[in-house]
Amino acid sequence: MKKSIVISTQPTKFSALAFKEDLEKNVKKVADLGFDGVELAVRDPKYLEVEKIINLVRECNLEVPAIGTGQAYGDEGLSFSDPNEVVRKMAVERINNQIIFASHFNAQVIIGLIRGKINEGVSQKEAEKWTIDCLRKCTEFAKEYNIRLTLEPVNRYESNFINTISEGIEFIKRVGASNLGLLADTFHMNIEEVSIYDSLIQAKDYLTHVHFADSNRWAPGCGHLDFAKIVQTLKKIGYQGYVSAEILPLPDSDTAARITAETLNKLNIN
Repeated sequence: MKKSIVISTQPTKFSALAFKEDLEKNVKKVADLGFDGVELAVRDPKYLEVEKIINLVRECNLEVPAIGTGQAYGDEGLSFSDPNEVVRKMAVERINNQIIFASHFNAQVIIGLIRGKINEGVSQKEAEKWTIDCLRKCTEFAKEYNIRLTLEPVNRYESNFINTISEGIEFIKRVGASNLGLLADTFHMNIEEVSIYDSLIQAKDYLTHVHFADSNRWAPGCGHLDFAKIVQTLKKIGYQGYVSAEILPLPDSDTAARITAETLNKLNIN
C-alpha cells in the first residue's frame, strides 16, 4: 500500500481537505512529509494550468492516485440524479473533463457526491436510473483514456442513496462497467457499517481506492477508529492500492497533515 493525502486545487466550500489555496506550496508540503501521492480535489479542470500541475507533481516525485469531483456538486449543484436533464448532461460533461485531466496522471476519478441525492418528488427508482445512465456514459468515455472510475458510498447525512459498501457493490453490478471500482472511506463506514472490517472483506473484489479519516473526520489517530485493525484487514484481502487521507484541517492544516503522515508511517503504510 501507498499513502496519500487529499488537497484542493481550487477554492471550495468543502471542508474535509488538509490543504486549500496555494497549490504549489501545498504539494511541496505533501512531498516533504513523505507521502507517496497527492489526491487532487478538482471543481473544474478547465480553470487549471494542467502542464504546470503535471510538472509540479513530477518535480516533487509524487503520484496522483485519484481525482476528487464532489466540488462540482457542492459548489455548483451538478449531479447525476438531478431531475433536470440539462443538469445531468452538465454533470456528465464535467466528469468527462475530469477523466481527461486524470489521464495525465493515470489517476482514478471518484464518483462520490457528484451522484447527488434523491430529490423531493423523485422516486428512488428514477434517481438510480438516471445515475446509472450517467455512470455508463462516463465509464464508456473513460475507456477511451484507459481510466478507472471509483464509486464512493457516503453517509446518510450527505446523500440518501448508496450509503453502505454493500449498496455500492450492488450499484457497481447494475452499471456493469469493467472500469468501475469501489472506494471505501473509513469516516463514512464508521457511520453506516455494522463492521468496518467485515465490509472491507466483502469489498475485496471491488476495492480500488481507500480514504482514511478518523471517527470525527480528523487525522487518523485523533478519534476512536482502530486503524491498525483496518490496515490488517486491508492486507488480509490483498489490497495494494493507495490509502488517502481525506480529513478536516484541524487543529490546523499543517498539524493535521503531520499527524496523518506519522500515523500512516507507524501503521507501516509503505
